[in-house]
Amino acid sequence: MPELPEVETTVRGLRPVLQDQRIARVQLRRPDLRRAMPQDLGQRLTGARVTALGRRAKYGLIDTDRGDTMIFHLGMSGRWRVDPAELLPHDHLVIETEAGRRLALNDARRFGSVDLVPMAEVEQWAPFRALGPEPLGAQFTADHLKAALAGRTASIKLLLLDQKIVAGLGNIYVCEALYESRISPRRAGGSLTRPRLARLVEAVHLVLDAAIEAGGSTLRDYARPDGELGYFSKQFKVYGREGQPCECGGTVARYAEGGRSTFWCPKCQR
Repeated sequence: MPELPEVETTVRGLRPVLQDQRIARVQLRRPDLRRAMPQDLGQRLTGARVTALGRRAKYGLIDTDRGDTMIFHLGMSGRWRVDPAELLPHDHLVIETEAGRRLALNDARRFGSVDLVPMAEVEQWAPFRALGPEPLGAQFTADHLKAALAGRTASIKLLLLDQKIVAGLGNIYVCEALYESRISPRRAGGSLTRPRLARLVEAVHLVLDAAIEAGGSTLRDYARPDGELGYFSKQFKVYGREGQPCECGGTVARYAEGGRSTFWCPKCQR
């Protein structure tokens, strides 16, 4: 599933194509993905000018001068294709600009979504209402984590995946950040001291920044809008490396929790 770095990379790839451009044509090639797309999507977007592109958690945001925000989620396999020579069967939404550029939202598994929300109501949109702070934002601090984790006995791994505590972190990058901070994923969240949480916040920043710089991780069907593959997976320290040596001399292990695989080093993560 595309996680925060992949969505951020996608938004950055769309920005040069869409920013300040007027939308000339919108084609819905099927009525739904994970849920129905807005029936008036084409009517509200055609003729509108794109004023900004951004990201909230794992969602991409496209603002227009008509006061609407198109919110897209890439689901398990979604990606935008820029200026495709021909449309593919799973190109479900096509946007063309007056400048002659074409964007196709491709989603073979159809777990993604497209919504259109008044710009003034985006923060109160149901999926955003309960989200915690952005992990790369100023509000994601050791103090925030200390307060959010107080008294919590669940593992720090599961708590970091709770979108109410921090928005947008997924399994891959939580495993990598916990490794960088040398914190055991099994530790009870409420047991971590503020200095250790400060180290964790720094590790989250480090891992996410590196992943965005590398264009994300290429797992399953993900690719950047320009068709290039993200290569952060080549930098994984623990994720997907069960049985391989850790930098500390230990061996990377794996266990299942909450329906997900957790990769870690029992020797250096405490």
